[in-house]
Amino acid sequence: MANLKLKAKLVPLAVVAGCLTVFGMAAQAANYPSQPIRVIVPFAPGGSTDIVTRIVTEKMSQVLGQPIVVENKGGAGGAIGAQEAARAAPNGYTLSIATISTLAVNPACRPDNLPYKPLEDFLPVTNFANVPNVIEVNPQFPAKNFKDFVAALKANPGKYSYGSSGTCSVLHLFGEAFKQATGTEAQHVPYKGAGPAVADAVGGHIEIMFDNLPSSMGQIQAGRLLPMAIAWPERLKALPNVPTLAEEGYPQLNRPAWYGLLAPKGTSPEIIKTLRDAAVQALKDPSVVQALEKQGAAPSGNTPEEFGKEIKEQYDWAHEVVSKGNIKLE
Repeated sequence: MANLKLKAKLVPLAVVAGCLTVFGMAAQAANYPSQPIRVIVPFAPGGSTDIVTRIVTEKMSQVLGQPIVVENKGGAGGAIGAQEAARAAPNGYTLSIATISTLAVNPACRPDNLPYKPLEDFLPVTNFANVPNVIEVNPQFPAKNFKDFVAALKANPGKYSYGSSGTCSVLHLFGEAFKQATGTEAQHVPYKGAGPAVADAVGGHIEIMFDNLPSSMGQIQAGRLLPMAIAWPERLKALPNVPTLAEEGYPQLNRPAWYGLLAPKGTSPEIIKTLRDAAVQALKDPSVVQALEKQGAAPSGNTPEEFGKEIKEQYDWAHEVVSKGNIKLE
């Protein structure tokens, strides 16, 4: 009988505690943000991910009325920063940047020891921007257009080499996906970053490069690299004579790179909406648009649901490429 009375007292207390928690979370969301926001970029400063993030978050901070502090946590292909972000409190004050590397390529290449769950530990907020990918060659390569490029590779399997930013990097998978789709063969040469690979392509040490366009645009414009095709919905104004991979009959390769905003699992829908609305407003600002376009990026600002679909599609794509190519981290 005493136990029944004790339970009778405990149940209302538990209910009250639960209500207080809910009300506390609601109040926090209503007052959000009331302090500076930290955004983890899982790569070193100065790269495309870092640049795009700083362009957008600077304007977002003005919209939200609170500073947004960008913190670079590079290493392990973005896994170190992603792990820290996944463990953050879901209060909207620690966010992170998503890339194909962190949410698709790493899970495909490191399925057994990845320290975070890409599809479970995060909530998508919005995709900040998309960036074209490009297939390019040294000007001395015997082909000057995409069809002749594929023909040359088919006629000389394994003769030519292509560079990437490292084994199991997104650029490596781009190259392997190209080989799988076209039935061609080329030797992969991994580098410690896209910059050294581009430099060797310009110098003729490798013949082919699969790259994000911003890293190569200067070399293309200077005539030191010749673009064969781009992964983009339509031809670019800056490169009107370069076809898309879809035009060339390979829509499955027509995948741009992207940089988006994530929140830890458990973040309230109200905070997600506040962040997404601020991002959309920032991405409509002419100065932000101009700054992104200067980097070869195009603003997105899609919904969390749309961004989540993009993430899942790339996640499945990376696993398929790695499985078919039997790709392993060295």
